[in-house]
Amino acid sequence: MAMSEGVCRLGNWAVRVVMEDDLVRRVEFVDAEPSGTVPAPIAAYCRGERVDLSVLRSAALEGPGRSVEIYREVCAVPYGSTTTYGTIARIVGTSARAGGQAMRRNPTPLVIPCHRVIGADGAIRGFTPSVAIKEYLLAMECQTAPNS
Repeated sequence: MAMSEGVCRLGNWAVRVVMEDDLVRRVEFVDAEPSGTVPAPIAAYCRGERVDLSVLRSAALEGPGRSVEIYREVCAVPYGSTTTYGTIARIVGTSARAGGQAMRRNPTPLVIPCHRVIGADGAIRGFTPSVAIKEYLLAMECQTAPNS
């Protein structure tokens, strides 16, 4: 099993992607210069292109468990759209708090688009390491979404 990693730019931030063969193991927001190889769909997404990241395999979707169910529902939220923690929780049969906790542990943000999940009141909440990244991602998707 070959491990690789790369870093690309996303606006004012850098995105580090750790791969094992064709499996995305981790996506992190880091303070680093671009290096290595990032999967083409993630690099295109980070350049602001409308890309379907569901073509990538995420380690977060491997195996059983409530978090996997939550991540699958989050993946169903279309590009340029949002849903609420409560909506995801109702579909999966858990609490909004449990959904939020699963998203906080999401090892592959962007691939599992937890930035598309917001509060019931429309507030943009909880994104590690910064809510500003979540705001940036939502604004970027709105600009390149169909009907924008």
